[in-house]
Amino acid sequence: MSAGKVLRRHRHRLFLTAAASIATLLLSSCSVLAPDAPVKTSAAPEVVGDVPAELLDFYTQSVTWSSCNGGFQCAEVDVPMNYEDPAKDSIKLAVTRLPATGQRLGAMLVNPGGPGGSGVSMVKDGAKSYFSDKLRGAYDVVGFDPRGVQASAGVKCLDDAQMDAARQVPFDPSTDDGLARAEDETKRQTELCKKNSGPVLEYIDTVSSAKDMDILRAIVGDAALNYMGFSYGTKLGATYAGLFPARVGKFSLDGAMDPSLDIDQVSMGQAVGFENALRAWAKDCLGTNECPVTGTVDEAMAQIRDLQAVYTATPQETPAGRVVTGTEFTGGLAFGMYSTDLWEPLRGALKQAFAGDASGMLLLADFSADRDSDGKYQSNTAAAFTSINCLDYPMNSDIAHMREQAVALEEASPTFGKLLSFSGLSCKYWPHQATGNPAPISAAGAGPILVVGTTGDPATPYGWAEALATQLDSAVLVTWNGDGHTAYGRANECLTSTVDAYFVDGKVPASGTSC
Repeated sequence: MSAGKVLRRHRHRLFLTAAASIATLLLSSCSVLAPDAPVKTSAAPEVVGDVPAELLDFYTQSVTWSSCNGGFQCAEVDVPMNYEDPAKDSIKLAVTRLPATGQRLGAMLVNPGGPGGSGVSMVKDGAKSYFSDKLRGAYDVVGFDPRGVQASAGVKCLDDAQMDAARQVPFDPSTDDGLARAEDETKRQTELCKKNSGPVLEYIDTVSSAKDMDILRAIVGDAALNYMGFSYGTKLGATYAGLFPARVGKFSLDGAMDPSLDIDQVSMGQAVGFENALRAWAKDCLGTNECPVTGTVDEAMAQIRDLQAVYTATPQETPAGRVVTGTEFTGGLAFGMYSTDLWEPLRGALKQAFAGDASGMLLLADFSADRDSDGKYQSNTAAAFTSINCLDYPMNSDIAHMREQAVALEEASPTFGKLLSFSGLSCKYWPHQATGNPAPISAAGAGPILVVGTTGDPATPYGWAEALATQLDSAVLVTWNGDGHTAYGRANECLTSTVDAYFVDGKVPASGTSC
């Protein structure tokens, strides 16, 4: 597989009651899907269930599914902008589904993570190859853009040129001058977010998105929600389970986040996770003939950090005329940790960089940022990421606190700590207060929920999966002994068959299953 194909494959990963009993409640209009003709559906009362009267019109709305993208169906679904005042304004969610190919058991919603990842893109670009034949035979695979993401009232901050410019300006918040410049830039970008996004910016939070998912559950015709969520999608799924435990169907939370962690704890966990992942990459690289670093793993790590320091101190221009800063160099390193499929492209990019050309490292960073070679950003992931996190997490923007946290991060992760520091600054001037409150989720009364953890996951460390499995009353922990971010769709046959048997055959694995 070429480096370009490998990068495209991983772009959307930065980063989803027994189905047989649910099937008896499906509307006849939903039981057979014809992707080549529009299909109009509305939910029956037994599917909707007991919902607040002021939300009933949203649950029972008529939705038209139209053929799109060759074999898919697309629709728009109305949801309240503000669940506290649902009659005032609504927004439209973009939804895409790939109809089941065999004996249909129901629909399965998926979320690729982020926050800010597009479920529509995940399904459109990867559902036919990413999900197994067995799973696609039994379920419509349904991707949606959560509120604020891409085609679902997507928040807007910077245009393409502004994004390029912002990524190429280095800041060092550890100095007074660097912090002042970073604060000025944060203010400027926040004002653009306010100006370009409008009132929806106040309601781009995970709890609201989880409530949207319950409306989508009724729209696709299921009395209980079947869901596969990856990375941030596990937080979204756990939040749904906490709000609607009786409506949890088949749930897989893969690359689990720990909802009890505050933003500083999240940053520290990821800093250590990425540092450990790079060590695993270096160990593997040193066993190849094309490795750009030499010596022991510790010596290889030091060589990479020495090169990183060059780009941090003096950003370098690529032959194409773009500038590579220390932040972009580190972003390319981080992206290379998301899958072992990316380890070889990273070796090539670092070999170029040691020779004085960081084009390959910039290419990795561009794919992480969803930037194509023509300079177009294919998603609003960066804006949505900030918008969701600023509402989900109370941020401490006290300068002394941020600097203390930055020192701790760099001690724990000399390579990636600086990239993850000063997170409070991004929300310091945000126009809306955080509504989220990190806390454990138990979801008492829910059916069995799979929590899938990867032992070498850099972005959602394995300990988070263990923590979520402990919190959820009905969780079953499934472990993949591997490297990279999340498991299903890239792990081994053991992991795939375990998850498939749970969704299709109703076979719940033993807690502690390891693949």
